[in-house]
Amino acid sequence: MAGPDAASPRMILSAELVAVGSELVAGETRDSNGGELAASLASAGVSVRRITALPDDLELVTARFREALASVDLTVATGGLGPTPDDLTREALAASLGEEPRIDPTQEALLRELFSRRGMQLPEVNLKQAWLIPSATAIPNGNGTAPGWWVDGPAGRVAVLLPGPPREMRPMWQDWVVPMLRERGLGDGRVVRTLRTYGIGESLVVERLGESLFRRSNPIVATYAGAEWLDIRISGLDEPAVGGMRRAADVVAEAEARIRDMLGGSVWAEGRTTWADLATAALEEAGVRIAAIDAGTRGQLGSLLADVPGLAKSVALSGDGAADALDAHLEAAAEEVAREAGVNVGVALVARDDGRHTAVRVVVVDNSERWSRGLELVLFQHGAHGRLRAAVAGVAFVIETLREAPQPGSHASRTA
Repeated sequence: MAGPDAASPRMILSAELVAVGSELVAGETRDSNGGELAASLASAGVSVRRITALPDDLELVTARFREALASVDLTVATGGLGPTPDDLTREALAASLGEEPRIDPTQEALLRELFSRRGMQLPEVNLKQAWLIPSATAIPNGNGTAPGWWVDGPAGRVAVLLPGPPREMRPMWQDWVVPMLRERGLGDGRVVRTLRTYGIGESLVVERLGESLFRRSNPIVATYAGAEWLDIRISGLDEPAVGGMRRAADVVAEAEARIRDMLGGSVWAEGRTTWADLATAALEEAGVRIAAIDAGTRGQLGSLLADVPGLAKSVALSGDGAADALDAHLEAAAEEVAREAGVNVGVALVARDDGRHTAVRVVVVDNSERWSRGLELVLFQHGAHGRLRAAVAGVAFVIETLREAPQPGSHASRTA
């Protein structure tokens, strides 16, 4: 439904993201939604102009909405859609548009039915979750009680309100909002591909690929160094060519082929693939399950593998002397943790931080095939970053080992 000042729809080329919640600005909770939404929009060729976190302050949030609705095509806010008085995102958006929220009968009926199925009576305080304004359409929430809002704002601009919990926000965004935005005209037709590399530094990537590739305007190639990956993002548009237009997909594919050819095995994955995804695939292909034991990563190895169905057991040792004790019997520990878990493959990892570097030793054994393979690695990181990188190195080595079907008694050593 269009509001009183709404105009014909406009292309969605610019956006602003707002996270609402006093817990965010107090440092009690981290906003993970902003980065995820920004990546989704950027991949469609939308320019994200600003990401803001605001407390539960009606005046501040209203002012932010008013400014965003005058400057960008799309405003997306997460959080502040609960039933309590401090959940005021709806009120702020309504105030910025000069509209009055009212209980929508359809939304009220859905809420009452939801609580009835749970054997509960709807508390009156929850009725604010049935509010709509004249310019708003409710966005269904299959995982919570708070529907979102799609608002057709002034000059054809759009505002979207979504719950803060990612398990609610994510499916609403992907399954409902993005299709609606695509109908409206989402982005500039850009095609984006992200290649995830591991085991190679940013400077070496630039050296191998050549600076000229990074200076081109189409496609745009850029590197993004993260804690676990070095990502290479390729972003391309249609461009004029002899006899017609060269499609964006072809522009990106040509650059991708060159990058893969120049970097070889350093390209491990695409998009938002995780180490757990790669480990899961490697275990399934090898037809094995694993158990792991580590010291010195403070549980980071187990965290990276936590979502891997083929992980039967993970043990993290801590305390003084834990690393020394495990390091002295690393291969035996890998064999033992596998036997205890009732699986064939065991992994044991030790990380040692000297204040400047992190030394890593990893052993992978297969009790049934009677082989073992080891890795020694020195990382130029320490502290929390070094512990994470040590765990990543361990997972990467497990994947490599399972893919390469090592010979009994083989050994590997590296420095990075």
